[in-house]
Amino acid sequence: MKHIFYIILVAITIFSVSSCKSKDDSPSPTGNNTKGGKTFVLVAGAWQGAYVWQTVKTQLEAQGQKVIVVELPAHGDDNTAPENVSINVYRDKVVSAINAVDGKVVLVGHSMAGVVVSEVADAIPDKLEKLIYVAAFVPANGQSLQDLAFQDAQSQLGPSLIPSQDMLTLDVKQENRINIFCQDGSDEAKALLTQKFRVEPAIPFTNKASLSADKFGKVDKYYIHTSQDHAIGPDLQDKMANAAGITKTYTLNSGHSPFLSVPDQLTQQLLTITK
Repeated sequence: MKHIFYIILVAITIFSVSSCKSKDDSPSPTGNNTKGGKTFVLVAGAWQGAYVWQTVKTQLEAQGQKVIVVELPAHGDDNTAPENVSINVYRDKVVSAINAVDGKVVLVGHSMAGVVVSEVADAIPDKLEKLIYVAAFVPANGQSLQDLAFQDAQSQLGPSLIPSQDMLTLDVKQENRINIFCQDGSDEAKALLTQKFRVEPAIPFTNKASLSADKFGKVDKYYIHTSQDHAIGPDLQDKMANAAGITKTYTLNSGHSPFLSVPDQLTQQLLTITK
């Protein structure tokens, strides 16, 4: 009975996992950007990897920005075993990448990575010029992604989840992946998502965030909403941003993966925020 309850709990937990309207200079790893650009650090969320940022990365670099894309352990091309990852492991990977940079960075997190970048902000607040959430979970101190997911009544993800027998990973029914993550993408974007898709480690979804007002609280935060999101409901996105006191918010008319469906618009939004 306990095992069955845990399976149900995990399924509900991930229920909400993974045009622009505004409501409202950092050096590169090897020295100053001669064009006066920022250094962006981009982190992808659940069931995705660093590859999703490629177009945005290219576009930002064409505008004189420096870009570092962090591949989280057990995501994309990283072969870390799922039982060896946690939110803290993810956090440490991003912190290491940022600490290799001279000066401050603009940290961007998508979906599940919203929890990760929040932890990073608490660990090294003075290294962040801005913290930008893109269709991302924003925890309060003591909250896990699971706690936030329970509040989402709009996500279409829950019924498509397939827990592994050992409960270490979660898959998504193949026939529903595109509709959940990238229903508004081009054929090429959908093909890329399908080709690169891999199961997601389950443990980090239950890890509680440890955040403080004097560290996490002092970082300059922004939220980019995705109004056609099938993975994290727009209502929950609004609720999380409001609870975190994020008043500088923007909206993209896109699904959950704007870096795949509307990369030009997302790039422009990031540049607007960092002007």
